[in-house]
Amino acid sequence: MDLGIAGRKAIVCASSKGLGRACAKSLAAAGCEVVVNGRNRETVEAAAADIRQATGAKVIAVAADVATTEGQKALFAACPEPDIVVNNNAGPPFRDFRELTRQQIIDGVIANMVAAIELTQRAIDPMVRRNFGRIVNITSGTVKAPLFGLDLSSGARAGLTAFMAGVARSVASANVTINFMQPGAFATDRLQSNMEMTAAKRGIPIAQAVKERIASIPAKRLGNPDEFGAVCAFLCSAHAGYITGQNLLLDGGAFPGAF
Repeated sequence: MDLGIAGRKAIVCASSKGLGRACAKSLAAAGCEVVVNGRNRETVEAAAADIRQATGAKVIAVAADVATTEGQKALFAACPEPDIVVNNNAGPPFRDFRELTRQQIIDGVIANMVAAIELTQRAIDPMVRRNFGRIVNITSGTVKAPLFGLDLSSGARAGLTAFMAGVARSVASANVTINFMQPGAFATDRLQSNMEMTAAKRGIPIAQAVKERIASIPAKRLGNPDEFGAVCAFLCSAHAGYITGQNLLLDGGAFPGAF
């Protein structure tokens, strides 16, 4: 399918690895000019080179922390008026909520809620003027089904979801959409580190932890990041203009509900 976004400009946050990288690759394959981002310059530049080689698209590497004002300025210096923004950032690690300090809570809310709001503030008015814009917020399946130990991540992302849901309705008439992707268990470095931590706490081999996690998923496998990237690209496409303010759960059927 031609997604109808060839030539569009996209900023994909935290896209040097994992789900963000898969989104950047899918958008580049659809013909977008893509800004790839991460904190480590070497990793970001390597990711940009790989995506460039795989797709032939123009890919710009920006090493920056999207949670900082300086990082956001760097992204918009590379792409002043993006047509597409994919908000993404690493969440805080597993931690008992009793152990969280005030500063850790503030940092988590900034990283997983405030940063996406600030980036949207920068991008949205030019989108409205051009009568085209796509904003996709990568949150988490734990927004729908909170998990003990990821309380800060779940809370910050749930706050972002409620905040942006109202904004989505305010710009829908300008063909600007804002949606949310809620990943479950995908084969990424972050999931691997979480399962390693779980295995260590339980005193079991990592292979057993992985096997148990897969067994809990009706699809009986982990998600492939490329699957996630393809869905993101569709939400950013010319065909998705009637989808806004929605949460799309991609978890292999793990959430046990119809709604």
